[in-house]
Amino acid sequence: MKLGTFILIICIVGGIVFLSGLGIWQIKRLAWKEAMIARVEQNLNEAPQSMAEIEALLRNGEDIEYRPVRLSGVFDHEKEQHYFATYKGQAGYYVYTPLKRNNGEITFVNRGYIPLELKDRFKRQKGLVTGVVKIEGLARTAPLQKPNSFVPNNDLVKNIYYWKSLSQMAGNVFDKTDIELTRFFVDTNDALVPGGLPVGGVTRIVFPNSHLQYAITWFGLAGTLLVVGGIFLRGRMKPDDSE
Repeated sequence: MKLGTFILIICIVGGIVFLSGLGIWQIKRLAWKEAMIARVEQNLNEAPQSMAEIEALLRNGEDIEYRPVRLSGVFDHEKEQHYFATYKGQAGYYVYTPLKRNNGEITFVNRGYIPLELKDRFKRQKGLVTGVVKIEGLARTAPLQKPNSFVPNNDLVKNIYYWKSLSQMAGNVFDKTDIELTRFFVDTNDALVPGGLPVGGVTRIVFPNSHLQYAITWFGLAGTLLVVGGIFLRGRMKPDDSE
């Protein structure tokens, strides 16, 4: 066997193994995604739980993401934080406001969307509700680090967040040694706020799931390489009649 043919065989086999490996990885991702979707759907169908119940689940290492929750307390609007986001195609911010609960614990609540030009809270004073409020929403886990290097760093000076850092939000407005902080966010439901802003109920519960299509693509490419490579090698290794 000629050296060139041997190298070609190695390349073809390596390509098939690589493409098949990508297909297997996508199958594993498919199983993970389907399990996650089933878990979220189960959580969403539960009745709202108290904060104490959600916190107990979290301490026990159970999944709290998207679990309905009810809570009450007093908003500290002066310390609201702004997460850059889009809502129905419009750029703006999600307003994360500290809520001081009856037990003294601080919970950051995503009250919903505001347009870019209304970042200044004094431009939407009707929505700055005072006194004790009762809220229903969804528990959301707080990421511990930036999702990836493409996401900009949070601008704490300008109060603009590009990823939802609970520790940075709290540290930006509180002396963390003096407060007891809930370890997760709460996204409010779509209950109407005086003045209409912020717009609640902005939680996205749509999970793209194209892993099966990706797996078929990778396995298809591996099969194509096997067939084309086999035909090419067969022609290359066929005895030359002129010899």
